[in-house]
Amino acid sequence: MQWTAALLAAAALAPGVNSAATLRFSCAQLVVDRLDPLVNPGMIPSPHLHQVVGGNAFNVTMDHELHDQATTATCTSCMPTEDFSNYWTAVLFFRARNGTYKRVNTMGNGLGYTASNGGQTVYYLSSGKVTAFRPGFRMTVGNPAFRTEAQARQNPSLQFTCLDSPMTRTGYRYDFPTTPCKAGIMVTVRFPTCWDGKNVDSPDHQSHVAYPNGNSCPASHPVAIPQVFYETYWDTRPFNDQSLWPEDGSQPFVWSFGDPTGYGNHGDYMFGWKGDALQRAMDANCQSDLFSDNVNCPTLKLQSIPDTNKCTLPRRVHEDIDGWLKELPGASMQNMS
Repeated sequence: MQWTAALLAAAALAPGVNSAATLRFSCAQLVVDRLDPLVNPGMIPSPHLHQVVGGNAFNVTMDHELHDQATTATCTSCMPTEDFSNYWTAVLFFRARNGTYKRVNTMGNGLGYTASNGGQTVYYLSSGKVTAFRPGFRMTVGNPAFRTEAQARQNPSLQFTCLDSPMTRTGYRYDFPTTPCKAGIMVTVRFPTCWDGKNVDSPDHQSHVAYPNGNSCPASHPVAIPQVFYETYWDTRPFNDQSLWPEDGSQPFVWSFGDPTGYGNHGDYMFGWKGDALQRAMDANCQSDLFSDNVNCPTLKLQSIPDTNKCTLPRRVHEDIDGWLKELPGASMQNMS
């Protein structure tokens, strides 16, 4: 199956030979807001809009020495009830021919999670023994300033797929699809799988982690960690009428930070699993079903997708993000290069 081949290719990015764990689950939309406690801590509003899933302890400031999602959150929008981590990406917008913008909604993954109120599918993959993250661990991947394919290829695990159906797992690309996508656009974000073993963060939020060299972690980052992997389904179907697209036929989508190319694709992660729950799941080599909502991991406590939909946060920044907008939220704070 194309899906299986693609998933095994993703798992192969982690050190080792044989895939040991494929933990896959749905996280419903927690909030869409202009906050970024990792890159812009304490700033309200942050320069651009994000879509966030996970524990409801997400806040404008989340100092890793003081803030532990596992003890401060009261619910999670993810299926494992012990996962209060936060996972977030930028937000996709449609730019109409008349220059106005409309926010694109996320939707549940068509391979088992259609009941989810948007959000994204989260994976934890391993190839052999891995060490789960420590409390306070956080990281980013990608660079919102990238505008060329050469730059984007520095992070080969951040890609787009034009979905002909929910099953589509071919035609990966680094920029936005240039033709209408029948079943929406899937955006994948895969994080590094090697850690320096010391720091739960770094000034750039990336230097403490690295991708492996082949099947081995580099000496500078010797500890194998689970690969965190997001799939986000963006419901671009309402915008498939090309009479609304730019007159020159160019693609009409833009990230919330002003990127019309897609090359600035990036993701943020803050670990928030309770106790040893993630380590247990990795040690148990959990293998979630790929075509249903069955997480298939007896060591974890799970909730239904309808229950994940109940965990939400009110927006802190009160601005119009749902109508037809003359400019992107936070445009005046952004470098629109």
